[in-house]
Amino acid sequence: QVQLVESGGGLVQAGGSLRLSCAVSGSIFGLNAMGWYRQAPGKQRELVATIVSGVTTTYADSVKGRFTISRDNAKNTVYLQMNSLKPEDAAVYYCVAKRFYDSDYKYWGQGTQVTVSS
Repeated sequence: QVQLVESGGGLVQAGGSLRLSCAVSGSIFGLNAMGWYRQAPGKQRELVATIVSGVTTTYADSVKGRFTISRDNAKNTVYLQMNSLKPEDAAVYYCVAKRFYDSDYKYWGQGTQVTVSS
């Protein structure tokens, strides 16, 4: 089993920054892909950023140039640095993970709320 615990959410003014953290524990062998989803009320869930094998990153167009995903294997932690935040970035952010043989993200954290005031 894999446990993902997010932290770092909160209230920030537009233009500000937040860094989300996701602590990974449990049976972490083979977890080669991790990412962050977000979901705002009334909106579809969006895959914001992914990191594969600790190196290859992808981003949703809506956050490119503002968000950065990274992974610290020594600390078993994944980060999402969010800069130049906009009100439309407000959502619950979920950390996700999967093994190389999983077709979809199988492991999910409980989510952390990000609120951006205008």
